[in-house]
Amino acid sequence: MKSFIVHYQEIALKGKNRPWFIARLVRNIRQAVGGLGVREVRVLMGRIEIVLGPDASWEAVRDRLSRVFGIGNFARAGRAPLDVDAIAAEILNDLGPDDPPTFRVSARRADKRFPLTSPQIEREVGGRIKEARGWTVDLEDPALTIRVEALTTDAFYSFGKEPGPGGLPVGASGRVACLLSGGIDSPVASWRMMRRGCRVLFVHFHSYPILSRASQDKARELARLLTAFQFDSRLVLVPFGEIQQRVVLTVAPPLRVVIYRRLMLRIAERIARANRAQALVTGEVVGQVASQTLENLSTIGSVAGLPVLRPLIGMDKDEITAEAQRLGTFPISIIPDQDCCTLFTPRHPATKARRHEIELAESQLPIDEIVTGAVGAAAIEEFHFPPRAADVET
Repeated sequence: MKSFIVHYQEIALKGKNRPWFIARLVRNIRQAVGGLGVREVRVLMGRIEIVLGPDASWEAVRDRLSRVFGIGNFARAGRAPLDVDAIAAEILNDLGPDDPPTFRVSARRADKRFPLTSPQIEREVGGRIKEARGWTVDLEDPALTIRVEALTTDAFYSFGKEPGPGGLPVGASGRVACLLSGGIDSPVASWRMMRRGCRVLFVHFHSYPILSRASQDKARELARLLTAFQFDSRLVLVPFGEIQQRVVLTVAPPLRVVIYRRLMLRIAERIARANRAQALVTGEVVGQVASQTLENLSTIGSVAGLPVLRPLIGMDKDEITAEAQRLGTFPISIIPDQDCCTLFTPRHPATKARRHEIELAESQLPIDEIVTGAVGAAAIEEFHFPPRAADVET
């Protein structure tokens, strides 16, 4: 079996735009399997074939495909001439020593010009396999399902299928900038936006040298892990400790958290526009902490000139944690650190900050100077997947 057959789901509903989405998916697949000995990635009728070279590792390719958004499912497959005898012969050659108690053949006829219908292909191929192996046919709950896909000049066969991550190909929906805190929530929010076809720019606010570099190290590890889903990432590290000190000297304690967050959004928006991002993304959840009441979310978001997307807004912590564990970000997120979100945080922050009070407090701060200085002091790091030869560990 020398190929993978990839099926897409949501892309199939895109009408006249479907070829553009398919081309983006093919481009992403080629990048994902780079360096694994794949000979060709090509578009067929309603599916994509990945042709393996002689040195390609099936397990390595499968692992990479499991993270390519836009893939509904995929399977290792073999190719045969469009003839039931040839199809059955190739299947029998590849079945190996397995002896399942029951089986069935499930056929799809992509080109209706082939004279046999799908049920007829199933009966003819299945009958030959039953005669050769003596297996029992079970159409309801078989131990082994052999899938046959009849195209124009060839047929593909496969044994079982692997689930893909679904969604849309990364890059199909534009670019967004996510405020990556290093906690549990924001990496999951980033992943969800990637799954909807967005390329995510990571913006991390830190308090070095007032605090240690731990939060920056966590942000790097999270960015590196998430890059496996979007192939190329940029992490912007913004110093925020001195800004918080300026706020502490000017603003009453209950209002500080909201002002911190408004400053972060302003800075992130400036960075987003410089990187052609079309929206901001946060990991905020209604009611999770003091700054995330509806009133505060409204007051904080009002400073942004770009849409603020909150993909986790209605989830609870257990749901987010379960998703972080599945993605692999959870062990990184729970590494102890001191980030800027906890630095200079008042004991009793306002839960319903009024906009006019916030704006009055901000009038005592040189907002434009602060934003411009933070953007100018930001450091940029690049990540790639698969890693490039020139990449070095940070």
